[in-house]
Amino acid sequence: MKFPMLPRPFPRSAAWFTVTLLFAMHYSAQGQQQPIGVPVPPLGAGPFVLDTAEQHKIRVTVVTKGLAHPWSLAFLPDGSMLITERPGRIRILRNGVLDPKPVSSVPEVRTKGNGGLMDVALHPRFAENHLVYLTYTKPVENDRGAPALARGRLDGGGLADVRDILVTDAREGNGGLSGRIAFGRDGMLYMATGGNVEKVAQEPGSLRGKILRVRDDGSAPPDNPFVGRAGYKPEIYTLGHRNSLGLMVHPDTGALWNNENGPNGGDEINIILPGRNYGWPVVSFGRDYPGPRISEHPTREGMESPLLVWLPSIAVSGMTVYTGDRFPKWKGNVFVGSMRTGEIPGTGHLERLVFNEKAEELRRESLLGELRQRIRDVRQGPDGFLYLLTDEDDGALLRIEPAQ
Repeated sequence: MKFPMLPRPFPRSAAWFTVTLLFAMHYSAQGQQQPIGVPVPPLGAGPFVLDTAEQHKIRVTVVTKGLAHPWSLAFLPDGSMLITERPGRIRILRNGVLDPKPVSSVPEVRTKGNGGLMDVALHPRFAENHLVYLTYTKPVENDRGAPALARGRLDGGGLADVRDILVTDAREGNGGLSGRIAFGRDGMLYMATGGNVEKVAQEPGSLRGKILRVRDDGSAPPDNPFVGRAGYKPEIYTLGHRNSLGLMVHPDTGALWNNENGPNGGDEINIILPGRNYGWPVVSFGRDYPGPRISEHPTREGMESPLLVWLPSIAVSGMTVYTGDRFPKWKGNVFVGSMRTGEIPGTGHLERLVFNEKAEELRRESLLGELRQRIRDVRQGPDGFLYLLTDEDDGALLRIEPAQ
């Protein structure tokens, strides 16, 4: 008589391994969190026609793609454009076509954290001297980085006579590098340096967490507010800044404006006045990333209160005032790039701010949220259109035009 063959039992070691693996997979799945945010599809070819609150229909055209985390742009007198890429390249766009060959002789950059090649600005007399100014993270000893200002002469497809004209102090950590620059109506060059490292923004002997004011050769002018004051660096114009990613001269008033990233909330715009203290990290409207408030009182006597704050934060970046005729409903409005809203990835956009004649906010509008792009810079072009850079692996240059 034949009995049916019974299945062979697992060896003891195999059975124990299987049970252990199943338990491990279960508890691993329980412990894992889904990524925050929603999937962001690649930017399409465009153009995109979108509606807005006051100007109404606009068209967003993709001028070019293929940029690696572009950071800033500057228009040359012939209408072409310089675009910086954070990994350390300058690209030239001519007649809407991106030159595949980068500009030569750019300084070596350190790209750890949020460092790299950042802002670009032309000398006010660029047509005569061809001088270009760059901010970047300079690699220094012990694998650290120092925000630096370099100057070179644009000569064809390269830079000549490149040299550092200002190098700030290196600090431990990768945060708070920033590096926006702008020439004022006084002919001086203003440079924002990040101060998101301990209390460096309040240290008078450090150039970090400050807005600096220097001549076009990097030297401190004698009328700076702290010249001759014991313990203060002579280049300092203001102090108490966290991470300024927007800096501009207001075209109507000539005043210097900056914006800066708070931590979790507390992004702000400030009107910059000589010798003033803007509070970081003593006062802030934001919270630290784990949740606690930075300070119990967001304002304090002797420290400047912001012109405008964002709660939640929008990760502010480039900033400009629209002065052209292409968008008559936007004339005088301030535009600020956003890289994400409320700490949620995939929520970058362009912010439009309306002020009255006393620089008091009237209303604000979020634009281009449908594209889900990190907007790193915004500039008005000589043609009266707005140009934006998207801070992505495959970054793009966008142009905003009227759709009608």
